[in-house]
Amino acid sequence: MVQNLEKAKSLASAGLISLMIPPKDQIAKASKLLNEEYGTATSIKSHTTKLAVQTAITSSLQKLKLYSRTPPNGLIIYCGNVITDDNKERKVTVDLEPFKPVSQAKYVCDNKFHVDELYKMLESDDKYGFIVMDGNGTLFGTLAGNTREILQRFSVELPKKHGRGGQSALRFARLRLEKRRNYVRKVAELTTAHFITNDRPNVAGLILAGSAEFKNDLNGSDLFDQRLKPVVMKLVDVAYGGENGFNQAIELSQDVLGNVKFLKEKRLIDEFFDNIAKDTNMYCFGMDDSIRALEMGAMKTLIVWEEFPLKRYVCTGGNLESELVHYMTEETAHKMDIFKDSDGQQLEVESMDFVDYAATNFKKFGCTLEFVTNKSQEGAQFCKGFHGIGGLLRYQVNFVELNELERGGDSEEEECDGGEDFNDDDFM
Repeated sequence: MVQNLEKAKSLASAGLISLMIPPKDQIAKASKLLNEEYGTATSIKSHTTKLAVQTAITSSLQKLKLYSRTPPNGLIIYCGNVITDDNKERKVTVDLEPFKPVSQAKYVCDNKFHVDELYKMLESDDKYGFIVMDGNGTLFGTLAGNTREILQRFSVELPKKHGRGGQSALRFARLRLEKRRNYVRKVAELTTAHFITNDRPNVAGLILAGSAEFKNDLNGSDLFDQRLKPVVMKLVDVAYGGENGFNQAIELSQDVLGNVKFLKEKRLIDEFFDNIAKDTNMYCFGMDDSIRALEMGAMKTLIVWEEFPLKRYVCTGGNLESELVHYMTEETAHKMDIFKDSDGQQLEVESMDFVDYAATNFKKFGCTLEFVTNKSQEGAQFCKGFHGIGGLLRYQVNFVELNELERGGDSEEEECDGGEDFNDDDFM
């Protein structure tokens, strides 16, 4: 949704309104501001721009009338006519009750929506640093929300212990200890470079992981930056180095990382997979079964890939007796030519990204909504293997039996949806 708002443009030089109301501000104050701006707009020389601005202000005022008081975290409104891909105008009216407080009051009338505030809200407050260190090399990484990033990795060759050498054994041991100390020194210097900004730690916590004693040596060394010692949260023993060790360190640090999105996502998808493995009939996946579960009121938690490629098309008019709903990609919609009825008449078609539809309407279905990424191993498996949509149910539903009953009954209801028309590339 945020990306779509950011891409939206107005045909006029102004006409898209972005209105932010902080929690303590009054709705009446915002309404007064809009009415004043409406009066100011009468002096705009361009008729097109004046009409666009006044229309957007009127729509914004209508939205404000739906609220008797400002929601706990404030209110964000976007209104105006935007240009669609086929160069037509479409009215957009969005009111959001954000999950984090709005930081400042803001009113902007421009040819684009201002979504900086939304992006700030979507940023995770806490970022955690990871150092995975063993005798073969070190990896530096961070975890913020559901985004895992590898900052740097390097390999090292350290001399092994051996019993040969005779009179030179002490010299070999001294060289070995010197190389180990130089290795710890390099890691300590890079740790400071990655995790100290403006003389203070740039992470909420630091996890030291490894398969040998190096992590303990680093933590206890006088070479380790003293500014970072207070944020060291845990020392973790892992069986691997490199990226595999990074993944294992994240899993073993769940107790100190709390509700980081990456771990919440992993736990959610693990629960989904566990239900499938046990064949509990308390799950669904794929577009058709997920929509059916929503309409039945059976959905407890709807799980959707945040870049889910399908759109929701609602077709009316022509020779249709009632509205027809399709869930498919834009490419499939044009291929199947859903924009005309059986007589070749043009239909009225409203389209919306399913991700936006789910975010707007999930409460109407009495379920919770969880967006996942394909950045974790579990998330990638969910997106590629289960088409990026599924859910956990509040009671058992046997979709196989339901499908068989419907096939044996009314076969005309095969509306579908083109919903399962995917490419693996869509999920990579």
